[in-house]
Amino acid sequence: MEETPDRRIPITLHQVDIQWGIESGALLPREYDISRWAERVLELLDEPAVEVSIRIVDEREMAELNGRFRGKPAPTNVLSFPVGVPDENDRVILGDIVLCAAIVMSESREQDKPVEAHFAHMVVHGLLHLKGYDHLHEEEAREMESMEVDFMSDLGFPDPYRQGTGANE
Repeated sequence: MEETPDRRIPITLHQVDIQWGIESGALLPREYDISRWAERVLELLDEPAVEVSIRIVDEREMAELNGRFRGKPAPTNVLSFPVGVPDENDRVILGDIVLCAAIVMSESREQDKPVEAHFAHMVVHGLLHLKGYDHLHEEEAREMESMEVDFMSDLGFPDPYRQGTGANE
């Protein structure tokens, strides 16, 4: 019996799945923008076809996740959960990013940054964590922050590490 060739069509595009654990609102970024930021960062990282999930949650859900997975039962701005396994279409499931809308919005006010810019920064930051970058040691932190600044510039945003980079919108 003759074997049939594998007829699966290779997936070459990234898949960014946005999930809302809260009501999306006027002050939150649009789903389209979140996807666009993530897709561009994946391009800049020269990442092959991957799947990423980004979930926007409230403080209660974030505190629960942070407590369960990091032993810190308080909300934080962003968590990343790397996976790194292929799916049925040979697309790598890079992992999940969870953003706490209330914390990100509060930080943007405190740091005098536009909400959209701070959300974009948290998407960039989360993606870099999924790729294995970290900021536990000074040299790692410098490398990661430098990449964040470059990627944010490419996305049209100012340096995320400068206070007061724009009127809070």
